[in-house]
Amino acid sequence: MSLFSFIQDLKYSDIPEHTRYLVSTSLMDILGVVAGAKDNETTRNIRNYAATHYPATDLNCRLLFDGRTVHPMGAAWAGGFSADSLDAHEGHFTSKGHAGATVVPALLALADACRAQGREISGEEFLTVLAIAYETGLRAGVALMDTAAEYHASGAFSGLGVVCGAARLLGMDEEQFLHALGIAEYFGPRCPMMRLVDFPSMLRDAHGAGAYAGVNAVFMAQAGITGGPAETVAENKIAHCWNDLGERWEIDAQYFKPWPVCRWAQPSLTAVTAMLEQHPEITGGNVEQIRVETFHESMRLQGHFPANADEAQYGLAFPLAALIARGQVGPAEVTGDAITAEDILSVSRKVEIVEADDLSARFPEEILSRVTIQLKDGQEIVSPVTQAKGDPATAMTREEFLAKFHLLGSVSFSDERLNQIVDAIVSLPNAKDCSMLFELIMQP
Repeated sequence: MSLFSFIQDLKYSDIPEHTRYLVSTSLMDILGVVAGAKDNETTRNIRNYAATHYPATDLNCRLLFDGRTVHPMGAAWAGGFSADSLDAHEGHFTSKGHAGATVVPALLALADACRAQGREISGEEFLTVLAIAYETGLRAGVALMDTAAEYHASGAFSGLGVVCGAARLLGMDEEQFLHALGIAEYFGPRCPMMRLVDFPSMLRDAHGAGAYAGVNAVFMAQAGITGGPAETVAENKIAHCWNDLGERWEIDAQYFKPWPVCRWAQPSLTAVTAMLEQHPEITGGNVEQIRVETFHESMRLQGHFPANADEAQYGLAFPLAALIARGQVGPAEVTGDAITAEDILSVSRKVEIVEADDLSARFPEEILSRVTIQLKDGQEIVSPVTQAKGDPATAMTREEFLAKFHLLGSVSFSDERLNQIVDAIVSLPNAKDCSMLFELIMQP
């Protein structure tokens, strides 16, 4: 099956039931992240940037949870940056990256632009478009990992997923589609990801750049701009990444994050969560020392005394300390005043993070950590080697997803608004249009 045929011919009923569940859950998960990021500094800055530099024209859409109208390219920048600014979105092992924080905001922008022009899209069709975008974006990521040596940000590949979803949403012909793929790949932001890990900033995983690259490529192809074949799709050497389209679903292999911090920190947080449940005597005031043994990439996070929210979320010590000090890690623990909160910092000072050769040897197939906590009374509590919660083998339950959605979104919205968003997502497969959901997520 050709990629274009897959995009144009896929029916919602062709998608396996579990995969449909994951697409719907991924949509809810990303919207929860954007809701939780609504008022942080990155989101405020990028929305103002979009409103100033990408004003609405005859083609316009609304900024997520903001309501201002801008050009879809501005909304793509803003939505991707906002979703990236709270590090709680899902990810994928073999691409070493993420798709949802790019494709969901970009396609919401394009779909809202369609609605502004009087064209309604059914809920089933929008979910099908999202499934296409996730699947193709992740496969493009795998292909790029197979052909590029440097560890690159997710925006380098996820824009191709935007193009594939947009091709279905906008009814592009095959020639336009292929040019758009080539443009998106050529202009894709090949960002050196470890630079960001070592020097955290608002640029994050380049999801805003990937969303913009995808939307921009679609509009350029529609305007007659040509692009060469996309290597990550057309080359024979990566055919294995594409030859089972529609038979196997990459989205099934995604992991989900319970907490808004780097994935490499999550095994340690998973271990300490279990320790807190089993040992209520572990409290911020009762801890003498915490030793984290982990793989090399996780060890590099460190992050004991973050200067800002970006460093807090790309650290290990600080969110681990927040979990012990406050019993949870949500937006309120990794943004704003929490960055300088003494109850967290006092625990963070006691965290030692070291590389364990046996755990490094199992990366990237497995991301594992073990934690030892010594209490002031001399008691020593040791976790087993722990895999992160949210992997396919340690999947989150529906109840855990809902709890996460409310934990993130509650910093911005009432439970009533959040429940309405969940209900609108659940009802999408039978909805004649997306108006109910869009009104709930586009307004401030």
